[in-house]
Amino acid sequence: MTPEDDPEIAVGADAFTQSGAGLEVAVVGAGAVGATTAYDLARAGADVTLYDADEIASGASGRAAGICYNAFAGSLDAEIAGEAIERFRAFSGDDTFPFVECPYVWFARDGDSNRAEAIREQVRQMQEQGIVALEADADSLAERFPTLRTDDVAVAGIAGAAGYTDPTRYTACLAAAATGAGATLEANTPVEVRTDPSRVVLSNGAEREVDAVVVTAGAHTKALLEDAGVSIAMKPYRVQALVASADLEEPMWYDASDEFYVRPHPDGLLAGDGTEFVEADPDSVDRSADAEFTEDILARVETRLPDLEIELERAWAGLCTATPDRDPLVGELENGLYVATGFHGHGFMRAPAIGERLAEQVLGDDGIGAFDPTRFDGDESFDIIDGMTLDSE
Repeated sequence: MTPEDDPEIAVGADAFTQSGAGLEVAVVGAGAVGATTAYDLARAGADVTLYDADEIASGASGRAAGICYNAFAGSLDAEIAGEAIERFRAFSGDDTFPFVECPYVWFARDGDSNRAEAIREQVRQMQEQGIVALEADADSLAERFPTLRTDDVAVAGIAGAAGYTDPTRYTACLAAAATGAGATLEANTPVEVRTDPSRVVLSNGAEREVDAVVVTAGAHTKALLEDAGVSIAMKPYRVQALVASADLEEPMWYDASDEFYVRPHPDGLLAGDGTEFVEADPDSVDRSADAEFTEDILARVETRLPDLEIELERAWAGLCTATPDRDPLVGELENGLYVATGFHGHGFMRAPAIGERLAEQVLGDDGIGAFDPTRFDGDESFDIIDGMTLDSE
């Protein structure tokens, strides 16, 4: 079953009935955001074609951590994250993809006063917005999560609205739902993007003119748009993660002092770090993990879970995308050309909400003002910052 097969889910996901009737849209990039956008557009009656140069979820979505939470101090980020979690819950099921409810913990260690204060402020701001969040000390954290070593924790935040899922299964589910709603899926079909008028160009030179082109091609978005004469302020960068065997049920956590994250996984646990603060070439990046990374992250995980037996299963590298202000580029770049990129590793967890809002903008609604991609000229010089870095850093 897909979301399209469930009338209750379909009604809840479709806020714009047939407002897209007569509209032709090409969505370029069949990751989580692209598949969701295609689904919402197709549900609205638009004639949608979803293109990808490879298979569904073959890029960042297929290598994402699958962590979902609303632990953001900023009201817009928290709102979008909350909307995304609600859609994850609504779409998930035995025949679609799992969404496992799991507390999310982020903490700073003794002696790290700046990050500790940042966490306290984050929790305070979240509570003011009505978000379920608690501040915890080492003892209360140990009592709630006995497998987690906490004796060196100065302060922690705990977010209740959180969970994890399988990013590949989510993306495949939404792509199937999009085709069920009338969209056409063109996997293994690389295209180029052109403007004025909006169109895509296939590898055989054939052109298809459409009312709108939506580029959700992850790390390849910048090059696709550059070939169309459009510059954006985005840089792809390399990250790494691994799966290890372990008996871990909860929580998911982010060690802000040591800058790595962990979540339960069907095979044990998934851990990530390994951010490289240099721009990467998505066509030549090494997709295997570095030996130094795997050894280091396993040692850090073992320190935090001293009573568990942990053994490496597999490791990999993927790509995230950065912007100058750590906010993504989502919306209309120019007439008939839309983009969604620059998520700093938070793209998958926000995909259900970003895809819905981007579809609504293509259909004529206002976009997300703070994420307006035209807020930059496109030639800005900026440093890459890890997306999980606390707001005060």
